[in-house]
Amino acid sequence: MSYQSAFGMAAAAINGGAVPLVSVNEGQPQQTMATVLCCNCGVPIDGTSGLSMCYDCIKLSVDITEGIQRESSLNFCRNCERFLRPPNQWVSAQLESRELLALCLKRLKGLGKVRLVDASFIWTEPHSRRIKVKLTVQGEAFANTIIQQSFEVEYVVVATQCPDCAKSFTANTWRATVQIRQKVPHKRTFFYLEQLILKHNAHRDTISIQETKDGLDFFYSQKNHAAKMIDFLAAVSPIRSKKSEELISMDTHTSVRSYKFTYSVELVPICKDDLVCLPKKLARASGNIAQLTLCNRVGNAVHLLDPQTLETMDLQPATYWRQPFTTLATSLNLTEFVVLDIEVTGVEKGKMALADATVARSSDMGRNDNTYYVRTHLGGILHPGDTVLGYFLSNVNFNHELWDTLDQSKVPDVVLVKKSYPRKKKNKGRNWRLKRMAKEYNEMEDSGNSMSSKQRQIEQDRVERDYELFLQELEEDPELRSTINLYKQPNSQNPARQRLPKASKMEGIEGGEAHIDTGDHKMAGIESMDMDHTKDSEDEDAEDDDSDDDSYEGSLPEVGLNELLDEIDELTLEDGYHEE
Repeated sequence: MSYQSAFGMAAAAINGGAVPLVSVNEGQPQQTMATVLCCNCGVPIDGTSGLSMCYDCIKLSVDITEGIQRESSLNFCRNCERFLRPPNQWVSAQLESRELLALCLKRLKGLGKVRLVDASFIWTEPHSRRIKVKLTVQGEAFANTIIQQSFEVEYVVVATQCPDCAKSFTANTWRATVQIRQKVPHKRTFFYLEQLILKHNAHRDTISIQETKDGLDFFYSQKNHAAKMIDFLAAVSPIRSKKSEELISMDTHTSVRSYKFTYSVELVPICKDDLVCLPKKLARASGNIAQLTLCNRVGNAVHLLDPQTLETMDLQPATYWRQPFTTLATSLNLTEFVVLDIEVTGVEKGKMALADATVARSSDMGRNDNTYYVRTHLGGILHPGDTVLGYFLSNVNFNHELWDTLDQSKVPDVVLVKKSYPRKKKNKGRNWRLKRMAKEYNEMEDSGNSMSSKQRQIEQDRVERDYELFLQELEEDPELRSTINLYKQPNSQNPARQRLPKASKMEGIEGGEAHIDTGDHKMAGIESMDMDHTKDSEDEDAEDDDSDDDSYEGSLPEVGLNELLDEIDELTLEDGYHEE
């Protein structure tokens, strides 16, 4: 194109005339296009579009985001960390997550008039209570003219309290409760049940948990949450349940009623290592098993074992509650024996092996020569010189109606239950620990019984003793440990910090501490204590500890590190620094 032709095109554009366009190929005919100048900046534009303004000037002069909110608010519950989705739904959303972005976009008014192209968060200080979102939208400015613009929206996070949290801080706002009871003289069953609930997170829907004398009470805001808890208990424990309801209010115009539901759950009062005497009819119907049996394990059914023949039976809860009975003796009545001689018969069933053993009571050693020849299921783990716990039935008479139905000539003198391990008077610290549920104590029931401070102290000591027995049972039974979660003890690599006191605070679910206040004392679990507080008592028993270290560590079963879990939530930068 020559200089003259270019000058002619510019002059024609200024005069508003037609501009001849020269084709790329010189041989083809020339085409013309009408052009106009932008009324704002004077840039030549296509005159056939009917616009008098260029695209850039249109974006500067026309605002398609007019009518869209630039500021809004979000309701946030500090307790449960949820956001309000209008009208009345509370949802969980992390900062700068897709869920929170969707919630922010739904709060904007006027966004439906334009087309949303992109949305992203702008970083703000977490403590500023401000959330900024950058939006990119497209809209029609004029006929057949679409422009794209970006703008920012600022949200103010308003701290409120959701109705669920408001109910949890208010008394008597529950709609359903599950009352778990077991009529036994110890609480080892509830300690194990507590660990199962924590492992499967079955307590996440509870408003509060109260501890009573014979069990636990779980409170819920909805009936279906309580029914879900009943299904979980039926899957892990032998129970029977009964539902009752109470009318709270009724609207006579709409016939809408409000109820409170109560589920009464009773556990079978048979625990592990209990001595059980079966009714004759039930024993014959269960494969003609012997009436005198041991409770070997408790799951959703009670597993009974005949220690003289290794025969087993599963006592279903429905079968038990049709004709309930009590146990002859519990683990609190166990007597310590010394194995003098043992001979394996060769009959085995799983981990159990039948053997004939000669035992003597530990209290009789050095006093008399009374020995007892018994058949036991512990042939695989017992050796001469070991100590074993069992029931001493020689010349004993139980005040039990089923005991009178037994043939006394076939009742053994001794029924061995489990192997006993030597333990020192002052227990060494464990390298593992258990989580505990944050429970409240029912002070109304306590005040109704008018317990004195001495009685409360006795009750506290009994609970601590039961908890220590439960921990010892976990150390001795690997199969029982596999059903629950065990966690590493903090600072377990320091031997001086491994010593645990007999009484301490009870740990909460989220790693905090929750006390069970009973008025004059606080019921407690197991936790480490500062060295300064226990220094004097450790010095007194230092000689005994050193003398028994070899025998203690060699005989007592230990919990392997591969069975312990790390609490990621509790790990901090300081912990990692000290470990290095």
